[in-house]
Amino acid sequence: MHRSHEGKVNGMRRFEDTLFDQEHISNHILKNRYIVGPMTRVSSEADGTPNERVHQYYERFAKGGFAAVITEGTYPDTQYSQGYEYQAGLATEKHAEAWEPIVRDVKAHGAKMIVQLMHAGGQSQGNYYTDTSVAPSPFQPPRNKVEVYGGKGEFPVAKEMTKDEIEDVKDSFVQSARYAQAAGFDGIELHGANGYLLDQFLSENSNKRTDEYGGSIENRVRLLVELIEDVREAVGEQMILGIRISQLKATNGTYKWPGGEQDAEEIFSKLGETDVDYIHLSDDDASTPGFGEGTMTMSEAAKRFSGKPIIACGSLSDPEKASRLISEGQCDFVAIARQALANPDTPNRVLNNKPLNTFDADSIMKPKAYVKDDELSKELMENE
Repeated sequence: MHRSHEGKVNGMRRFEDTLFDQEHISNHILKNRYIVGPMTRVSSEADGTPNERVHQYYERFAKGGFAAVITEGTYPDTQYSQGYEYQAGLATEKHAEAWEPIVRDVKAHGAKMIVQLMHAGGQSQGNYYTDTSVAPSPFQPPRNKVEVYGGKGEFPVAKEMTKDEIEDVKDSFVQSARYAQAAGFDGIELHGANGYLLDQFLSENSNKRTDEYGGSIENRVRLLVELIEDVREAVGEQMILGIRISQLKATNGTYKWPGGEQDAEEIFSKLGETDVDYIHLSDDDASTPGFGEGTMTMSEAAKRFSGKPIIACGSLSDPEKASRLISEGQCDFVAIARQALANPDTPNRVLNNKPLNTFDADSIMKPKAYVKDDELSKELMENE
């Protein structure tokens, strides 16, 4: 199929036009609809400082034509937030200074750079600073640690957070957001998905609190809303501020909100009342019903109930499929994750009608602990 910008084919816009329209988030113009989704890479130094490997990893996506790059989940404090050994941090001035040249070079290629701030909570399997994990209530994830990221065996039972520790978490996100601003990031994404701490507060199976942070959905979403308010106040209106939401967890891929679309309406409506600039949905397949047969997709529900710009993520490597969600008004942007590992230049390939490589986990998912420097160079060259 040859690229065309001649309008419509069979009454529908061609996917090249849809995916390569400019669109804005807040006051930031994104050159197309392609965004790199956040992916755990465990490639930084032991103390969380991003290194040259991390630098090359992110810059190649910007070279490849993506409009924005969202970092891996990046921990915001030196207490309980780290989730994986060799995970990147943005918790110290040292971290911020190491991120600065990475951000600069990504932006030099015309891409926006957004840092995803993540507190692992009870889903932490490796922490440079402590062996203790915390959660809204005593909580043990239902599956074992993820071995490809250096974990093994059962998660420990996380201890219940005190009110003071909740305040400490909010303070750490705010301080990390300030570091992000100083490092030159265009935006911040709060990780409220995939079973990490903010999602642990949101989910009734991990939040058994009886205070104002537990019980009703309004109470369980409270920490997310307060964090949005606090971070926005700290960084002002110029930085993009987003939040990622999912039903599925990294340790429970089949979990669904028990109230289905009704829960979605309450959660997304509350988020829609905040100063967040976008909502990013993580799903197995963003094009399928999110709450059972005949229901809306997660993206459609978020769009309808929040009124915010929506980033959809989940099995959207096919350009036709991705553009259809945008054309139907279910989302505004698509985030590509595994497919971006196989094709760091996905937008450029799609724009020029070049084939996309198939994702191969065995050859691509190589955390730092398992990759030699010469293998890294070969991997990077193959994926340019």
